[in-house]
Amino acid sequence: MKKTVVFIMLIGLAFVAGAQDVVMTDAAAKAETLSKGDGFFSVVASGGFLGIVLWLSLAALSVAGTHLIVDSFIKIREKRIIPDELTAGVREALGVKNIQQALTLCGEEPGALSNILSAGFSNAGDGPEAAQDAIGAAADLESEKLLQRVNYLNVVGNLAPMLGLLGTVQGMIMAFATLGTEAGAAKNAMLATNISQALYTTAAGLVIAVPALGFFSFFRNRATKIILSTEALTMELMKKLRK
Repeated sequence: MKKTVVFIMLIGLAFVAGAQDVVMTDAAAKAETLSKGDGFFSVVASGGFLGIVLWLSLAALSVAGTHLIVDSFIKIREKRIIPDELTAGVREALGVKNIQQALTLCGEEPGALSNILSAGFSNAGDGPEAAQDAIGAAADLESEKLLQRVNYLNVVGNLAPMLGLLGTVQGMIMAFATLGTEAGAAKNAMLATNISQALYTTAAGLVIAVPALGFFSFFRNRATKIILSTEALTMELMKKLRK
């Protein structure tokens, strides 16, 4: 009887040991699979639907930010906003006191300078103060038009780190969930993948936000400087009418 009990116990121990070997083998195989696919794209895919949406949103912000930066370099330039030909033509027209010709030149070449000059010339007959008020109002309007485009860079710079933070929170949630659902080597591999996802999204958000906010400040200051130069040029040209 004792021999039978001992035999049964040995068989049970052998079965338990075999089951443990199977579990450890499966965990090791899973860990190996995770470690082989531990690249960037596997980290993105491991984030699930929300992770993919976050990465697509970050990519869209990156494209939008690049477009706005290039567009601002092209359009927010002093030579584009204050064309030399228009300035020379208006100077010549005002030299002979021909306001109508100056207004015609402004109408032929629309833009920020033309709008500010037209506002001053149109109100020149109402006195210097009325003309100056009109020039100031037109300059404020043109400044708002320029800054509207630049402000989108500020939006990109603020949204990108927020999306990166959301991805970080998601990755940490998944990492802590892994601690309670996985075991052995698979747990370590999945934990590393989830933490990688959190760090990747944080880095991506900052990489997009830093240049966007930097160029936002740069173009905002440039636009303000150009508008002030335009307003000063208009006031200088208006003095020719008083002489």
